[in-house]
Amino acid sequence: MDNKEYKTFLKEKVYRFSLAIIRFIDQLDKKDFSVQVIVRQMLRSATSIGANIIEAQACGSKKDFTNFINIALKSANETKYWLALLRDSGKGDRVAINKLLVEVTEIANLLGSSILKFKGRK
Repeated sequence: MDNKEYKTFLKEKVYRFSLAIIRFIDQLDKKDFSVQVIVRQMLRSATSIGANIIEAQACGSKKDFTNFINIALKSANETKYWLALLRDSGKGDRVAINKLLVEVTEIANLLGSSILKFKGRK
């Protein structure tokens, strides 16, 4: 896959993930205070992944591009943390969360690989 196809693939994958997170959150018991707090953080971090990828693609310099991709990777890792907390606290469906964890881990791996490739290490 060439660079343009890869960028399109990544943007679409992250967008679908953001939608899946929104659908998942809508199913949780938001009367539970800890769920409210975790969900706010997770929604912010999960949607930040795609927003930073879009920002990176609009950058003019390599340094800015790399910085935004790094931020997207950090947001993906943060999202993994919030999903694991929901799963391990029993506040969300384990099967659904595990699927989301697989997806965000794939996204994080793609971002990490992009960073290494862009820096010429791979």
